[in-house]
Amino acid sequence: MWIYEKKLQYPVNIKNPSPALAKVIVSQLGGPHGELGAATRYLSQRFAMPLGEVKGILTDIGTEE
Repeated sequence: MWIYEKKLQYPVNIKNPSPALAKVIVSQLGGPHGELGAATRYLSQRFAMPLGEVKGILTDIGTEE
């Protein structure tokens, strides 16, 4: 059994919000050159690999991203 508490591990207090900085951070996480884009590229490229070892490496890299 477990209890779900919706709280941050480290509290964040934003004193001066910056929309420009927020846009950069969001683009790095979900943009075309961000983490999610890299993960999906690795995971989709694995289907074209002929060797099982290479498929495994691309799977590991994609899931780590």
